[in-house]
Amino acid sequence: MNRLESQSGPVVVDRSGGLGGELVLRRDQDHYEIISNGVFLMDTRNGESERLLVSAALERLPPSGHVLIGGLGVGFSVAEAVRSPGVTVTVVELEAAIIEWHRTHLRSCSAGALDDPRVRVVRADLLGWLRTTAETYDALCLDIDNGPDWTVTEGNAELYGEAGLDLLAGRLAPGGVLAVWSANASPPFETRLRARFTTVEIRTVPVRRGEPDMVYLARMKP
Repeated sequence: MNRLESQSGPVVVDRSGGLGGELVLRRDQDHYEIISNGVFLMDTRNGESERLLVSAALERLPPSGHVLIGGLGVGFSVAEAVRSPGVTVTVVELEAAIIEWHRTHLRSCSAGALDDPRVRVVRADLLGWLRTTAETYDALCLDIDNGPDWTVTEGNAELYGEAGLDLLAGRLAPGGVLAVWSANASPPFETRLRARFTTVEIRTVPVRRGEPDMVYLARMKP
């Protein structure tokens, strides 16, 4: 039995001074947790809604396509994306530590997807990347912070406003899908989506405690 296994409760595996503050990777028995400036972000206990974020978007697209995943997180979304053999993936992640953890501690959680030649990882702020890239995507799958109403990084809130939705729509290929993960229902965000996109669907994923996770799917007509 190693030192981590002999202790009760979460133990720190690694910590790093990230661009948004201190990042901590903890392990609690068989699961990992990511903490940002003392605020819980995510863990590896379930991942159903993070996988749904990608799978529901891909259901609405041809077999091949270019998917952008905003936020690497614990890797469930990128792992789901590479299950589709015709898909190419760009992952935009701000924090170098999280990228590195997926080459070490979290590699199994992302199914080694960072080694897949179809996957490109861009270390950048998502909002800045979207403003400067000329690329368009068949799906934009955003798992940034905890959703429209609770952003740990203040600047990310702009993505969920009217100007942010205009920017996201401009990066979608014709018939493309915007998929947004949220830790709670956000009626104001839903209203903004319906004002900007042709069709909006909402998928709900119950969780063990608290409000269900939400996946918002928005699409313009081809």
